[in-house]
Amino acid sequence: MSNRYSYLMACVGLSLLAGCAWSPQAQEEAHSTLATTDQVDARFMQLQAAVESQCGGQQEHQVEQRQRLDRLDADVREVGSLLRGLKSDIDNVNRDPKTVVRDCAVDSDIGNKAILGRAEWIGLPSIGTYLQARVDSGADTSSLSAREITPFERDGENWVKFKLALEGDDAVVDAIRDKWIEAPIERRVRVVQSNGEASRPVISLLMTLGSIREQVEFTLSDRRQLSYPALLGRRFMMDIAVIDVAERYMHPRPEFPEGAPSSDASADEARDSNAETSN
Repeated sequence: MSNRYSYLMACVGLSLLAGCAWSPQAQEEAHSTLATTDQVDARFMQLQAAVESQCGGQQEHQVEQRQRLDRLDADVREVGSLLRGLKSDIDNVNRDPKTVVRDCAVDSDIGNKAILGRAEWIGLPSIGTYLQARVDSGADTSSLSAREITPFERDGENWVKFKLALEGDDAVVDAIRDKWIEAPIERRVRVVQSNGEASRPVISLLMTLGSIREQVEFTLSDRRQLSYPALLGRRFMMDIAVIDVAERYMHPRPEFPEGAPSSDASADEARDSNAETSN
């Protein structure tokens, strides 16, 4: 019995050294006189259970506290890392911006091509006038505004005669406003309209635009409801010109004996610009 009692006292002493809370009742029971071995054994088991219950609960609490501290430490480390990254981004923003210069890739095919604006002056030497033309790669064939289109036959070939269809303020050599123009028909094109299909004659005329001097096919149609009396399509531009849509009238107006000098073209260009802006 003395061994068990000594062992019990040792456990009690260890529990006190470990900081476990021991209730007053347990302390009183530990100092009471034990009459028999069975009573000592029973008391010993009760005291052991009480000590383990007190210490076990405190140990679980300490484990939970340690886990919470570990999680908090991990959170603090993560926030610190985010703050360091944010500081680095702010420092980069505050630095003087660096100018990056990159060479633009130049298409070698453009080297020999003329650059045209979205609107240009064209010359028609065989007719004897200049006209304002819209440059449009979306259209296939070029077009010339014509009225009183009359087909006829000459030496067994199909020809057509017509007059230019112009508005009163269109820039043109006045002498050819009501002049009859004749040309052989190169071919015909079918055009689908709201009221059905129509067949339009196509003629070939010598045309100048800046340094360009080419035979160009024009479809004849009345364009008076449109902004320009002439339109240049992609068939004309193929292999010889490209469009810079940000520019207009990059080439001077050609001159003709009965027409106005090219230096007077700026007034017509300004009027065209105002009309384009209002549209």
